Amino acid sequence: MVELLTPAGNFEKLKIAIEYGADALYGGVSHFSLRTRSGKEFSYESFEDAIKYVHSHNKKIYVTINGFPFNSQIKLLTNHIEKMAKMNPDAFIISTPGVIKLAKKIAPHIPIHLSTQANVLNYLDAEFYYEAGVSRIIVAREMSLSDVKEIKTKIPKLELEIFVHGSMCFAYSGRCLISSVQSGRVPNRGSCANDCRFDYDMFVKEPKTEELIKVNNNEIYIKSPDSESMFRVEEYKDGTYIMNAKDLNLINYVDKILESGVIDSLKIEGRTKSPYYTAITAKTYRRAIDEFYAGKFNPKVYENELNTLKNRGYTDAYLFSRPYEKNETQNLTTTLSEGTYQVEAIVDESGESFLSKGKVEINIFYELVLPKEDIEIIVNNEIGEIKKENNNFFIKFKKLENITGKSFETIHSGNINKIKLPINLPKFSFFRRELKSND
Repeated sequence: MVELLTPAGNFEKLKIAIEYGADALYGGVSHFSLRTRSGKEFSYESFEDAIKYVHSHNKKIYVTINGFPFNSQIKLLTNHIEKMAKMNPDAFIISTPGVIKLAKKIAPHIPIHLSTQANVLNYLDAEFYYEAGVSRIIVAREMSLSDVKEIKTKIPKLELEIFVHGSMCFAYSGRCLISSVQSGRVPNRGSCANDCRFDYDMFVKEPKTEELIKVNNNEIYIKSPDSESMFRVEEYKDGTYIMNAKDLNLINYVDKILESGVIDSLKIEGRTKSPYYTAITAKTYRRAIDEFYAGKFNPKVYENELNTLKNRGYTDAYLFSRPYEKNETQNLTTTLSEGTYQVEAIVDESGESFLSKGKVEINIFYELVLPKEDIEIIVNNEIGEIKKENNNFFIKFKKLENITGKSFETIHSGNINKIKLPINLPKFSFFRRELKSND
């Protein structure tokens, strides 16, 4: 069975991913990782605890050491690999040949997974890395499934991993320098400022008059060379998020991917995304994988669930078509859109109480998102009610009371009180509310 690999941005999200169906996780500390911000969520000590936690649940965890080091950092990198190796993770994710060689020397017992940053697009490069000791390659997002198949045919013992969901980089497999130029934050060393998501002012010069035509917020403005004044002249069909890539979403193709028989791991991007994102992506792809093997694959259901997440619009990208054949991979008008639901609360690890993430009021039903649906939690007591409709559970509170007995009319985001539940719920369950058009 194919592996479902999900991001571990911090310890809480790591635990959530496991509860919602991940087979394996990836993450790291901030050193030499391509997600410095999420890496700061872990210290060496807490990451070692995370590895032990993952292994106690019979899951795997892969350490990201996929940054691009300078000469001055080699000693630090050596020490880092030594520390990580002692924790016995299930693999290192590495981007460069030199770091692969160093890791094999320091920790020959730790498998090496080649990062997508290495841009493997053909079997010649794949064979080179396999002979260098790489056991798995995370292929470039620009690669087609037919080319992936050819790599597997040429090197059948090489494991192959593909991205199926998450943010897409405007640049070729993440080889971007815009953030470096504009803010000094180096993408390939983990500190990308996401400049491609910005709203830019764009001007086009009219060749005869040398007037500047400004494209902004779906409108064209004229600016004269001898004046600072501007005026609108017409609507323009495109917006000004000129480098903003849509998010990858291959849920409708999970059946074709698994039928190919050449993919060993489906990877979800998103170490800096929310706990709800971690839960929904893991749960939805877990369900799609399991129901494919059970002969019950139902893409419309999975698609609706992924639409509950904040996103930039979705694209199926390049696995089933060439880049030049695609013209819908960018969102030019907005940087991020709300999903179809608002997350209002999360159940804590005790299962006895919840913490607010949005707004929870009395006498209003909220839909429950549970790690597993095969439980009986229907209840109606003095605290609240849980009912089931159309195979979904809903919760309503008759009173909002914290564990010390203090009562509230409404609980807002930022309130750190743990609020009692009418019945114990699975840890990391969520309350959510469907968004209407006027929300």
